[in-house]
Amino acid sequence: MIINVDPVIGHAASAALALIFLQAAVEKLRAPEVFLDAVQNYKLLPASLNWAFARVLPIAELAAALGLLFARPLGAPLALALLAIVTAGVLVNVLRGRTRIDCGCGGDQHLPLGPGLLARNAVLMALALLATLPVAPRATVWLDPVAAIAGALALIALYALANGLLRNHSRLIALRNAP
Repeated sequence: MIINVDPVIGHAASAALALIFLQAAVEKLRAPEVFLDAVQNYKLLPASLNWAFARVLPIAELAAALGLLFARPLGAPLALALLAIVTAGVLVNVLRGRTRIDCGCGGDQHLPLGPGLLARNAVLMALALLATLPVAPRATVWLDPVAAIAGALALIALYALANGLLRNHSRLIALRNAP
């Protein structure tokens, strides 16, 4: 049984993920030394491979973003694979108790590793999985692109909100425990 996704949902998920991957790739390419430090902090690869991984991942993210926009059958599985790889790295470090390091997600996000980041990535992987599904054959109307753009923008806003909560989690706990 083949599961098809409504075109609006598929396009919204794909566009949102494309923007997320594009932003992450640009930030990592803009400050490669910062991302290399993040890769080294994970302590998952031999030291000789950290540099190569730090150079290849942003290019793969850029390819996933472009694929999600222009060749979804290729871009969505690549996005899913990349999310699985980085989430596995986060999970290994969380299980090791190494939650004080930066995720290396790109830019100045400075998100600590933890269950919240794993949950955020699980949602992103679900979106990528959704984007891999074939689009249901139905006639589209003028409102479909508007709905897809609105859906993508809503998903981007939820992503930004999740990152803000993750970034400020320790401050929120301190406020809760303040006298």
